[in-house]
Amino acid sequence: MSRTAHYKFGLAAFATLGSGWVFVLVALGAFTTSIGAGMAFPDWPLSDGSINPLGWLTEIDKFAEHSHRLSASLMSSITIILAVWLWLTEERSWLRRLGYFAVGLVLTQAAVGGLRVLFDHQHIDLVNTSLGRLFAMLHAVLAQAFVCTLFAIAIVSSRPWIEGSSGWTGVSSQRLRQLGVVCVALLFVQLSIAAVVRHSFSGLAIPTFPLSTPEGNLLPALWDFRVSIHFAHRVMAGVVTLAIIALVRQLWREPSTPTALRWLGIGLLGLISLQIYLGAQIIWTGRSVSMTTGHVIIGALTLAVTFLLTCFTYHGSIKTNPA
Repeated sequence: MSRTAHYKFGLAAFATLGSGWVFVLVALGAFTTSIGAGMAFPDWPLSDGSINPLGWLTEIDKFAEHSHRLSASLMSSITIILAVWLWLTEERSWLRRLGYFAVGLVLTQAAVGGLRVLFDHQHIDLVNTSLGRLFAMLHAVLAQAFVCTLFAIAIVSSRPWIEGSSGWTGVSSQRLRQLGVVCVALLFVQLSIAAVVRHSFSGLAIPTFPLSTPEGNLLPALWDFRVSIHFAHRVMAGVVTLAIIALVRQLWREPSTPTALRWLGIGLLGLISLQIYLGAQIIWTGRSVSMTTGHVIIGALTLAVTFLLTCFTYHGSIKTNPA
């Protein structure tokens, strides 16, 4: 089997499957956390000592956690197959290395998820939480990095990337590229803060929105760690929104911007608007499970779309380099 950098339908389709399945995994993880089912089983990698534990199809907490574990196992298999496929058929060595990195990341993610369970009983007085909760925060952050990694593989394996589709590829200014990178970085920071908010039970630390007190004050009346991290999440939401507006504005200002990227930018504005709405609903509904879960999913999707858009602005400088 020869290695080429040509478009391969099967590989592209499988990479796209992986990037889609990761959102199933994110959704199940978000739902599990939203209903407080992360410790439905006190053991790992088995669940109550079994791969088919009693009650997992009838008890919602067990269903959520075990489904998340099963979907994670399938995600690991998909990632390993994808890396082997790249190793066998892909000429671009940097892309093969990206496949190896994805495998390392998904295995690390699985291990961190296991440590979250195994060390949940160990309390850390300094931060007033369990060691397992700290691993849960890391688990959530690594999930975002994994989403971007799978999207990167799917993007550079796609027909528009390899064959240079006029609707997706063109000459982008340095300013546009820089704005894209800034937006991806800010979103990653924001989602990392969100992971701390979720796993430190700070989602309702400020129980009013958009202002911070029932009296209508911009700043909270009392401060502690949970209030501070929640407020930081709100401030970063404003920063991210402004950065994405600047990115989309630049997309439409440049005559050479491909049509698909312009409309992807409009979709990005829709996603950030929906994300703000869901964040507000979390406060107004007292942390509704559906709103909280949706907020996590849309956050990950916003990062993925911004990452996809930014990757295509770098198309000309990456696609032709096989090394």
